[in-house]
Amino acid sequence: MAEAEKVRQYLACWFQLGKKVIVPRLNLEILPKRIFQGKDYSPEFEAVWQLITDEKNGDCYLEGTNHTIRDLLSPRWEVIDCARCDMPVPVVETGVQESSCVCGDMENWPNNELPPPRMPVDDKEILRKISQSLQQPPDLD
Repeated sequence: MAEAEKVRQYLACWFQLGKKVIVPRLNLEILPKRIFQGKDYSPEFEAVWQLITDEKNGDCYLEGTNHTIRDLLSPRWEVIDCARCDMPVPVVETGVQESSCVCGDMENWPNNELPPPRMPVDDKEILRKISQSLQQPPDLD
């Protein structure tokens, strides 16, 4: 089963490349402008997550795919790295795969000259580690 956090990471990565979530019942196409806030997802991302996982809003899906977010949260699916572009992609754990990677309709992807999408970073923790390493006396061996 694709864990909810894996699905969230999948969406966050593809949002960074401009893919939208489609909510047919509400006639919406959503692309959060801000995905991260520090080491966490942004309130805007969290609001989108709540909207697309609310059953009353129907089946929502990532642009360029034909599987719903609800499908991805079921035991039939898992999220792995695409062999072509290293981006997260959902695959059926058992059975026949119905579609290719989300990157299939992106002419300029993968693009190794651009930084790849990332997950949230804890800036304070990174700075703390740098500060600690600077405070240690040099190893003179």
